[in-house]
Amino acid sequence: MKWFSMNEFECHCGCRMPDSARANIVALVEEVLDPAREQFGGPVTVNSGYRCLKHNLEVGGVVNSQHMKGEAADITAGSPEENKRLAEILEQNGKYDQMIKYLNKDGGIRFIHVSWKRFGPNRKQVIVKG
Repeated sequence: MKWFSMNEFECHCGCRMPDSARANIVALVEEVLDPAREQFGGPVTVNSGYRCLKHNLEVGGVVNSQHMKGEAADITAGSPEENKRLAEILEQNGKYDQMIKYLNKDGGIRFIHVSWKRFGPNRKQVIVKG
């Protein structure tokens, strides 16, 4: 983990992250986030990483959220333009399970959800949500 620290991915409720989720976060960072951040050349902020069930329900996360396994992070590079460039880098690198681009009302990317599975196939699925 070159560009990120584990505490950026801790649950916002303050609970302890399970070891299995911690291992998944390390894989997500090493396989997806660190290479993208290196190529992007600027800061990338983790808005949400691991979520326990309680916190996931509080934020309206889906019942099978990859956040609860430590397989996903919501990230931003700052502005919609920077997020667009970061999303392009993630897509070009091709190492992700799912990428969801969450848009502002004006169509710019507000933040990016990106996931990676250590075990099993990664779908390379891209979704855009307004």
